[in-house]
Amino acid sequence: MAFEKTVTLTDCAFSYTISPNVKKYTLRDNTFFQSKVGNYELTRLLEWVPNSGDGFNLKIIINKDLTGFKLNITDKSGLRLINIFKSEDNKILQDKFYFLMDSLVERDIFEKNPKN
Repeated sequence: MAFEKTVTLTDCAFSYTISPNVKKYTLRDNTFFQSKVGNYELTRLLEWVPNSGDGFNLKIIINKDLTGFKLNITDKSGLRLINIFKSEDNKILQDKFYFLMDSLVERDIFEKNPKN
């Protein structure tokens, strides 16, 4: 999967675009770590019950030039993409996803756009 300026997850109500104002120090302040190749990565576990270890991985990778990113929600193994927006049974996970993404929007890392 290539780095993109705008990412829309299947059935998600919003699309996310990397902010032109994003800074490397802002990424580090928001717990992104820098990989060996220079990309910035953030991984979070979206859980139904806090600290249970039962949920799905949210992974965000921003390229080292800060011009594109990848956004995936996968199973624990990281091999299979998961659509948490398909079912209302995942309402808690959806709320946690939107909360995390809204905090990154507030810090000028991403811009949030309603889907048409």
